[in-house]
Amino acid sequence: MKISYIQDLMSWEKEFTFYSEVSVRFSETDMYGHLNNTVTFAYFEYARIEYLKHIKLMNEWLNPNGEKIPVVADLQCNYMKQVFFDEKLRIYVKANSVGSSSADLHYMAKNEKGEIIFTGRGTIVQIDKKTGKGSKWSEEEIKIFKK
Repeated sequence: MKISYIQDLMSWEKEFTFYSEVSVRFSETDMYGHLNNTVTFAYFEYARIEYLKHIKLMNEWLNPNGEKIPVVADLQCNYMKQVFFDEKLRIYVKANSVGSSSADLHYMAKNEKGEIIFTGRGTIVQIDKKTGKGSKWSEEEIKIFKK
């Protein structure tokens, strides 16, 4: 399967270091016993928030008096293998690139066998709470993303 945002799967896979673990709940499956296709986006959200907390970018965004917040501008998922109830998954996240007020994040999910089961990418944009317009990353924030 050719995925537009992945040039070389093996190289791309090796770039991930951070992951969050999830277990597939019964309520997340469809009538065929598969993980419902919408749930992967909730897994991406969970892993993205854990990643942003890990790299220490969530503090200002969680401050009720803070001036900036992140929003998701786009999100996509590519499914590679079936996933079923009670499977244990690792959802990996990495910053692929950083713009002036946006970041392109990549996602990779693996099952307990270490197989890639779905991948994804999405853009988050930092916006000013008052204006709703893009708010540039500081030099420090850019460095954090690029680590």
